[in-house]
Amino acid sequence: MIIANARAAFSPEGPFKLTTIERRELEPHDVLIEIKYAGICHSDIHTTRGEWGPVNYPLVPGHEIAGIVTQVGPEVTKYAFGDRVGVGCMVDSCRECDNCQKGEEQYCLGGMTGTYGAVDRYGQYTQGGYSTHIVVTEDFVVRIPDGIELDAAAPLLCAGITTYSPLRHWGAAPGKRVAVVGFGGLGHMAVKIAHAMGAEVTVLSQTVKKKEDGLRLGADHYYATSDPETFKELAGTFDLIVNTVSAKIDISAYLSLLALDGTLVNVGAPAEPLSLNVFSLIGHRRSFAGSMIGGIRETQEMLDFCAEHHITPEIEVISANRIDEAWERVLASDVRYRFVIDISTMGNE
Repeated sequence: MIIANARAAFSPEGPFKLTTIERRELEPHDVLIEIKYAGICHSDIHTTRGEWGPVNYPLVPGHEIAGIVTQVGPEVTKYAFGDRVGVGCMVDSCRECDNCQKGEEQYCLGGMTGTYGAVDRYGQYTQGGYSTHIVVTEDFVVRIPDGIELDAAAPLLCAGITTYSPLRHWGAAPGKRVAVVGFGGLGHMAVKIAHAMGAEVTVLSQTVKKKEDGLRLGADHYYATSDPETFKELAGTFDLIVNTVSAKIDISAYLSLLALDGTLVNVGAPAEPLSLNVFSLIGHRRSFAGSMIGGIRETQEMLDFCAEHHITPEIEVISANRIDEAWERVLASDVRYRFVIDISTMGNE
């Protein structure tokens, strides 16, 4: 077994503790990655605190992983020692169902294997990127382009692909009016990517306190959803709305902002159910949809797109002993706009 240092949660309440975990010995198609940086995602908090279902503790979260290949299995053909690589929200799937065959492994009919908190094909619980090393089959590893630094690359493996995928699928492009609900870790990436795709971009946030950042990062307009006039002024405006908020919102109110045949796509995943008035849909042939990350092929496409357009997340790099503090700041919306753990500090207290 390969031993990795890690920060693990041993209960929903925390705190994170320094520990060691075992990684499997390399199979023929596996790569060993020395993790350099790991992003902190709101999903880490939801999962670890049991808000999305039962948890097997201790749990090492983290599915925004950037690092360097340090060893490869004898049949690996895609990567070599020293390559700059990333791992996102999944580390395996059945690879045989229709969805996997289409390159949509995230929608594997048998259920994709999450990077942490899942049971893999070896019967072991997966552990994530708040650790020094990880072993992953080469088919679920992506290459980080030279134009993107590793610390900035890490959040692209979830926040980047989670927003890129629906924008690409629903056709964000010149002439399209796109709104982004929420301006945090996901929202600021959605703004950057939609802008690079040529769409007219509007941010819908609770307040306008981040308006200057929003306009600087690519938004054309910025509105406060706490102002009732916003919903009157923007009624019937947008072709696409991407909701990045992981909290309960009034879906019917946001559906009213869609133009004919417009779509509201949820990428934020609140713990509680959402409800809507069906007349919000049928009146203007509107759609309410969901989207979950992207397949491996699309994730690589996203990384290459970001490199080409010089898109990187706004990050704050922290040491591993500040994870608990960072989580509280995420919950308080006190980060602009993504925390990234410097894994070289993993052993520090």
